[in-house]
Amino acid sequence: MTEYLDSDREMLENLQAKTFNYFLKYLNPANGLIADKSSPDSHSSIAAVGLGISSYVVGIERNLISREEGINKILTILNFFLAGHQGPEVDAMGYKGFYYHFLQMDTGKRAWECELSTIDTAIFIAGVLTAAVYFKGENKLEKEIRTLAENLYRRVDWQWALNGGSMICHGWKPESGFLNNYWGDGYCEAIILYVLALGSPTFPIDPKGYQNWTSTFKWVDILGYGYIHAGPLFIHQMSHLWVDFQGIQDELNRKYKIDYFENSRRATHIQQQYAIKNPLNFKHYGENNWGFTASDGPGPAVLKIDGVEKIFYDYVARGVPYGPDDGTISPWAVVASLPFAPDIVLSTLRHAVNRLKENNAVNEGFDASFNPVFKIPGKEEYGWVSPWKFGLNEGPMVIMIENFRSQLIWNIIKQSIFIKKGLRKAGFTGGWLNQES
Repeated sequence: MTEYLDSDREMLENLQAKTFNYFLKYLNPANGLIADKSSPDSHSSIAAVGLGISSYVVGIERNLISREEGINKILTILNFFLAGHQGPEVDAMGYKGFYYHFLQMDTGKRAWECELSTIDTAIFIAGVLTAAVYFKGENKLEKEIRTLAENLYRRVDWQWALNGGSMICHGWKPESGFLNNYWGDGYCEAIILYVLALGSPTFPIDPKGYQNWTSTFKWVDILGYGYIHAGPLFIHQMSHLWVDFQGIQDELNRKYKIDYFENSRRATHIQQQYAIKNPLNFKHYGENNWGFTASDGPGPAVLKIDGVEKIFYDYVARGVPYGPDDGTISPWAVVASLPFAPDIVLSTLRHAVNRLKENNAVNEGFDASFNPVFKIPGKEEYGWVSPWKFGLNEGPMVIMIENFRSQLIWNIIKQSIFIKKGLRKAGFTGGWLNQES
């Protein structure tokens, strides 16, 4: 049994509160758009907005914001997204109910020449449905949240995103049409995407697409653990922010006698074991120093370290045991695994917090990522530290700390008729899914 001390409770409360501040500080209060990262010129990420909605629910429950403030923030988001222009124009907000990956913070129009993103829209909709279930009141504002949320979900044309096939395309651009890649090649973060597409009351997809996708998953034995493999830790976390996979299984799970929650537990332990084994001999890796995922990095660069040439990456999906691995560690990825493996996560967090206290940085929360090997002139003692915080990092920390403490978001989503329908159509049975109507 995990040793959960009063000091751990205080540590998690403080970390959650400091992390939650991202969603208060880096947003446009006029339209609810949340910045992708904390840099002054950042565009909004629609995934960050979805994570923000779920985080506001957590904030209400933990008295980090009032219910009134949370309602106002969420209504601002929902109204803005529902009213935003949907069309094939290059500067629209979205099309076919989907939204562009990045939006301009002031206008909500497409930023850069980014893609209409299916996975980021799914993360946004997962946040939307969290609000739809959570706000049960019969007053005008809570009723409005439920209506707006369902309208946003109903508008997403998941069938269109198949592009005539059975599996969902990564995205679409008005200049060139559908992208070449599909959510159909190996285990990844797309379970929540398929569940939402399967559960749609308006444009549901055929379950064969989900089955075709899961047939590509690879079972491997690594560092003493057998599991459905994916290298970056975020893949083992993203869908779990909303769905409690404990005790529910799809066809592939039943084949391997595992559920995705247990799979994520093993993936978390593999990450720690990789850091202990440390095959590339990074001196800072160890039992309480690990966390390899998609995050910021010090590159692109090639430097000689102790006479050995090493490649450093910028934002990339780092993973184990096959890499890429350039010595960059992402503390947020450890926090987001808290429900899966609290025994090793809590000890790692204690270690991290103690280091922050030593550096007088504990009140700022966790950095997105750091790399002591990559030396910065004048800061050789600490090496490289990401100058930014990211909504995609902050949201999972807020949500997974809460799922560990109270299972709040999991219990909310268990009440969603759409999520339950999507899970059942995907072939999930057992556990809480069998106990619910």
